[in-house]
Amino acid sequence: MEQIPITKQGYAALKKEFERLKTIERPENIKAIEVARAHGDLSENAEYHAAKERQSFLEGRIGEIGYKLGTAKIIDPETVPKDCVRFACRVLVENLDSGEKIEYMLVGADEADIKKGKISVSSPLGSALIGKKPGDEAIVQAPGGKRIYEIIDIL
Repeated sequence: MEQIPITKQGYAALKKEFERLKTIERPENIKAIEVARAHGDLSENAEYHAAKERQSFLEGRIGEIGYKLGTAKIIDPETVPKDCVRFACRVLVENLDSGEKIEYMLVGADEADIKKGKISVSSPLGSALIGKKPGDEAIVQAPGGKRIYEIIDIL
């Protein structure tokens, strides 16, 4: 079985969402279905159909998160070697076109949040950075054209 790398914080956030879906949102949805059923004719009951669609989404998300939690490999960013860019490390890069220096942390897709400086290892930039060392260049094909980043430091 393939293990999915995740940080401790990412695991905790997924676990929290999993518990919320199971203990709060699922029971609320069940009540919504019961209330909508009480309104009669189900074939023309928009509330009932919306609640059933929500139920389908919730069950799918619960299953997805349950799988991810079950196959998670928790990585502590503090223990990650800093010899090259890898999952859970923080890296300082310079966009060679603009001269802008940016710090990113490489995380899994569920944890990615560009506003917090967290990019997915499977994103174009994240995958271009993996395995690089300070002084190396990473070339990323972006929608606006090719971008070149230099790895300044692994933090």
